[in-house]
Amino acid sequence: MPRVKVPRKSTSVDMTAMCDVAFLLLSFFILTTKFKPTEALAVTTPKSVSTKPVDSKNMVLITMDKEGKAYLSIGDENKEEKEQVMDLVNQWKSLNLTDAEKNSFYQAGAYIGVPFSMLKSYLQLTPKQLESYTAPGIPVTDTANNEMEMWVRAINSAFQGKKMNLFVKGDNDAKYPTFKGVMTALKKNEIYKFSMITDPQGVPEGTDLYRTQQRTGGKATDND
Repeated sequence: MPRVKVPRKSTSVDMTAMCDVAFLLLSFFILTTKFKPTEALAVTTPKSVSTKPVDSKNMVLITMDKEGKAYLSIGDENKEEKEQVMDLVNQWKSLNLTDAEKNSFYQAGAYIGVPFSMLKSYLQLTPKQLESYTAPGIPVTDTANNEMEMWVRAINSAFQGKKMNLFVKGDNDAKYPTFKGVMTALKKNEIYKFSMITDPQGVPEGTDLYRTQQRTGGKATDND
């Protein structure tokens, strides 16, 4: 009896549809990805073994560079709080700021790094002029004229009723008098809780924290 031959079928697969899906996904990720903006103030932060991510919501950032200068910035999404802060400072110091000058502080990436006496002229600078401008920093080392204290007071009022995420970011070579001045400004406004921004690194082997992470699989515990 003759053997029945099973017809052979081609094993080739049409990949056209899959390629279309892949390119669509690639286009989606490219268009929706939010790239990290260039930092207006570049500082080399100290190393730490902390891996807790930064919560950028309602963020207030105080930055100290290696030259001992202090700067202040508020999260770009907190435009309402920025307006309140600038209105309060304008009122308290009688700066007579115009709407156009105030709007300079509301722009993305804007920060304050000058004394009150220079604030009006600083806010008049164009984005192109700011690129080459060397800010003297907010005065914090003079105990009789710690201007950071008033900025923090205005921020406290603007964020009243909201959870404010306060971060202090200092250069690895930042000078102690600047750090002390910033801490004094916070204490006078009864702010005792803030987070330090550091450069994360691996936990050294053999330490208690290393053994804890090995035991818990890298998860945080109540004792961390």
